[in-house]
Amino acid sequence: MNEDPMDALTLQNVSKTIENQPIVENISFGVASGEIVALLGPSGCGKSTTLSLIAGLIDPDQGEIYWKGHSLKGIPPHQRNFGLMFQDLALFPHLNVFENIAFGLRMRRLTSSKIQQRVKEVLELVNLQGFEGRDVASLSGGEMQRVALARALAPQPQLLMLDEPLASLDRTLKDRLALELRQILRQMNQTAIYVTHDQEEAFSVADRIILMKAGKIEQIGSPYEIYQQPATPFVAQFLGMKNLIEAEIISEAGQSWLSLPWGKIQYPSQMRGKGIALIRPEGAKVDGMEGIKLRGQVIQKVFRGDHCLIELQSGSERLSFSLPCSMAIPKEGETLTVSIPAESILFFGKQSSS
Repeated sequence: MNEDPMDALTLQNVSKTIENQPIVENISFGVASGEIVALLGPSGCGKSTTLSLIAGLIDPDQGEIYWKGHSLKGIPPHQRNFGLMFQDLALFPHLNVFENIAFGLRMRRLTSSKIQQRVKEVLELVNLQGFEGRDVASLSGGEMQRVALARALAPQPQLLMLDEPLASLDRTLKDRLALELRQILRQMNQTAIYVTHDQEEAFSVADRIILMKAGKIEQIGSPYEIYQQPATPFVAQFLGMKNLIEAEIISEAGQSWLSLPWGKIQYPSQMRGKGIALIRPEGAKVDGMEGIKLRGQVIQKVFRGDHCLIELQSGSERLSFSLPCSMAIPKEGETLTVSIPAESILFFGKQSSS
């Protein structure tokens, strides 16, 4: 077994096929003790199946899963001491808040005094002091989420797994609870895996992100690394970056140049040949002097508070940019010229573009 000694959880070459359809294909990664890792990707990419494999709800066809160096093969879910929190929450409607949280503790045959103490601790942790006697049906969506989290944390799981726990909430509440959730997990030094299709949610909660596509891992990195250095065009597109342009890196007079539909720009790189260039949405400068000049018609202009989203048609290419609203941006239908510096462009060679 080749595992990082710092990792609490290790997946090694894990695969799973369901009804002759590969769902998870040869994935390997580790989760350090106290780390929050997000499995991020579109529906059907295999992230929830990966969670089920770790939980022991299904068995891998190939590969091994280890917890602190010990194989989990053959160990049933209830003996792994892993906590689960799902999108539907699965709270018991006929039980009050206290009894919902105490349910798992009673299953472990804890004494009444220990159950009382632990329920009090987790309710304080999720800021629901005094809610013990409340009916679940009387709670708001955010309060239900906190009760479900408290119930998952009450047995003190070695690993907490959360599968789209905030998916049913509106954007404002989701953003607030994501930050609260991260704070709670950090406070407890809780090792956790968080499954979501929402990049903003993943960026808010996770220390590290594993981005998946069609059952395979596309990229692993911190939220900053994933955004600043997407490994493939798919990662860039999934993160909402639309400006992907056919391009070519050429060598002239011993220097490297990036050739784009609007001309060429000096671009330090060891790569050569055709590929895909990503122009970052925040990379355009209206009054910039450096970089390649790009002129087009403003197709759409949307006010977003401190910035404006601009759709620009330049030749056959339609590009999206985020510009400060303080700038004198032309109206829809008018022309706009922007400059794109080399540092705002990322080039993907043929291999990463496939």
